[in-house]
Amino acid sequence: MRVGCPKEIKNHEYRVGLTPGAVREYVAHGHDVLIETGAGAGIGADDHAYIAAGARIAASAKDVFEKSDMIVKVKEPQPSEWVQLREGQILYTYLHLAPDPEQTKGLLESGVTAIAYETVTDERGGLPLLAPMSEVAGRLAIQAGATALQKAHGGRGILLGGVPGVLPAKVTVIGGGVVGLHAARMAVGLGADVTILDRSLPRLRQLDDLFAGRIHTVYSTIDALEQEVFSADLVIGAVLIPGAAAPKLVTREMLTGMKKGAVIVDVAIDQGGCFETSHATTHSDPTYEVDGIIHYCVANMPGAVARTSAFALNNATLPFALKLANMGADAAMKADPHLANGLNVSAGKIRHQAVAEALDLPVLGTIAAAGGMAKRKGGATAGTTLATAGAKA
Repeated sequence: MRVGCPKEIKNHEYRVGLTPGAVREYVAHGHDVLIETGAGAGIGADDHAYIAAGARIAASAKDVFEKSDMIVKVKEPQPSEWVQLREGQILYTYLHLAPDPEQTKGLLESGVTAIAYETVTDERGGLPLLAPMSEVAGRLAIQAGATALQKAHGGRGILLGGVPGVLPAKVTVIGGGVVGLHAARMAVGLGADVTILDRSLPRLRQLDDLFAGRIHTVYSTIDALEQEVFSADLVIGAVLIPGAAAPKLVTREMLTGMKKGAVIVDVAIDQGGCFETSHATTHSDPTYEVDGIIHYCVANMPGAVARTSAFALNNATLPFALKLANMGADAAMKADPHLANGLNVSAGKIRHQAVAEALDLPVLGTIAAAGGMAKRKGGATAGTTLATAGAKA
């Protein structure tokens, strides 16, 4: 199979779908790899590194899309990209279709077989291709939030860890999944006063054991959420429902009860955000203020640390990608129910139930894998937080 990787064109997106190390794996399995010139510049991998790994360099994205059987990317295709996709071609990338009807329409019209990283599952009921970026985003959320709390950036002027004689900042993390866990790790390490809210008691017990009393765990109810948000200096929104739009857990009305200059970091913004007042921002203009509350809602947070993110992502996506390249999409998904859960669109039809429900579109049905479709353990409804997810692409 010919596998192609174009340069990412979304604003301030420096990651790349294939690292040189990943290219070597494809080549070792007998596949041809086509890389757009300059695609790896953002992670410090020049064209020579890809040539040494066995890839051929394409002069333009147009060449990559035209000549490849499978396109491997990081971010969802932009309008200039989805018009170049075609029926029979595989697209393997983050999609986040639930809050994006325009992209969904473009993919449906193209006929492409689109497999979304964010809905591929594993045997534990987790989301293995979201986990690496969730880890990055969770850790980065605290760095970004700490910066936004500085007075020069509009925040309350609070040092996250305080100093002897002065209390540290209070950090509230909504969601005890991967993002929440890693945000809490960073915040605790900096000496903040950290509370995690979740609706899974088993997960709260796990977190309590893991942090050995260094954090507070609170079962998430409407009342508890309000109390913790109102008392926080920094709120991290770490809620995800696989394939669906994030629930709006913090309303605009609630902002009036928060401390002026407090900071909200919405890690779920790719899924529409879990704060009513959230809208996507960029690394060049990351924050805005609503009712005295600073909002950080960068839509591709891991892109800020592109090298770390790209290598972490490739580590996770490569095994599934090799299955697709070695077996073809249909055979690979029939053999692997967890990969089949990644199918969002094919042949002009929606193939993922959560996406169809979010966009109020019909669903054709999922790939019938051996042993039946894999199902995620647990689940969530609007107003809940997830113990297994909380992710960011």
